Amino acid sequence: MNSLKFQDRLLGLQDNLLNFAYMLTANREEAKDLLQDTTLKALDNEDKYIDNVNFKGWVFTIMRNIFINNYRRVVRNQTIIDQTEDLYHLNLPQDSGFASPEGSFTVKEITTAINSFSEEYRIPFSMHVAGYKYHEIAEKMDLPLGTVKSRIFFARQRLQEMLKDYK
Repeated sequence: MNSLKFQDRLLGLQDNLLNFAYMLTANREEAKDLLQDTTLKALDNEDKYIDNVNFKGWVFTIMRNIFINNYRRVVRNQTIIDQTEDLYHLNLPQDSGFASPEGSFTVKEITTAINSFSEEYRIPFSMHVAGYKYHEIAEKMDLPLGTVKSRIFFARQRLQEMLKDYK
């Protein structure tokens, strides 16, 4: 496909691309920026387009990938990496609801409820809450994976039942 035909086909898709960009971003200005980035990227990669390939699908894939990469960049930039010596920033209250005495009471109630479980339920549930993966818990406790999953499931159900009056 020659360059002029490529550009004509790309210009013919601009309205469809803008609608798709608006659907992805839900913001008119961001959609226009995404359309501009997509058009530029398609023009830059014109030599990589192979004839007899779905042109519309190729350009829409470029747009979708740009959107995903931009989203990931935003999420990565919003991630806080605390490099203070004692993790000071991570230990600051994060409006968790536990700042009030009522919130602290609820934590005590939850801890008491979990500690009332029999050991076969309390240990895997506590490990899971602490961040262990199912397979790690199964290895440490020398239990089948399904048993660990079911014990955590039943412990969670029991905890919900015990604390159902709290909201």
